[in-house]
Amino acid sequence: MIRALLLFLALASPAAAQVAPPPPAAPPTLAPPSLAAQLSVSTIEVTTAFTGGEILVFGATERLIGAQGDEVVVLATGPTTSIVVRQKVEMLGAWINGPSARFNRVPTYWALASTSPVATLLDGVERQDLRLGLDLMPLVQLGARGPQFRAALASLKQDAGLWVDQVKPVEVSGGRLFHARLPLPATVATGAYQIQVMLVREGRVVARQELRMDVVRSGTAAWIADVARGQPVLYGLACILLAAFAGWIGSVLFRRG
Repeated sequence: MIRALLLFLALASPAAAQVAPPPPAAPPTLAPPSLAAQLSVSTIEVTTAFTGGEILVFGATERLIGAQGDEVVVLATGPTTSIVVRQKVEMLGAWINGPSARFNRVPTYWALASTSPVATLLDGVERQDLRLGLDLMPLVQLGARGPQFRAALASLKQDAGLWVDQVKPVEVSGGRLFHARLPLPATVATGAYQIQVMLVREGRVVARQELRMDVVRSGTAAWIADVARGQPVLYGLACILLAAFAGWIGSVLFRRG
């Protein structure tokens, strides 16, 4: 009996000694596409002598940019505000305010630039998700209805240089280096600005980098803005007295002439 048991253990031991095969190796993970972007300045100061400026974005990619390669899209947005658009109507030979529409969360600044027209780089769904287009901007309209109010708002902003839709393309140097210049008018609002740099490959965004820039008032402009915001009554009286004094000075000069 003991001999039979030993013989059974000797026969079974090789099978028990076999080691289970190792699990299959995990497939190697692919590194995300390389995109590096930066701003020339992180803060723009607005003084009484400020006549405008620009947002300069520059960077580099791992692959070549252009035909048969990657593409770059730059989108800059400023702080939001509420705007009322009024329609003028004629009554008895005079133009008066008619119906009005209110738009909330309107970007005070919006600029888009790319190496190629965005409509040729991305399909409609992708552009809609990324809000890459003035017609795709999510504006909530309250009050009077009708597309003419939104069209008037876009026209006013574009005429003021505050909404810039692919006016200047993203320029490429050396195949992998790029830079974009987004103009800032003198009437630009203060606050935090968000700049998105997107790398497009084969019709979709494969990499994105977000940058921040601040527009602040400094010097006399900052003091005047603080007084107007903190003491509106005093600011209003000062404006009235200054206008009256300027009118009196003008009348004296013209009377002497």
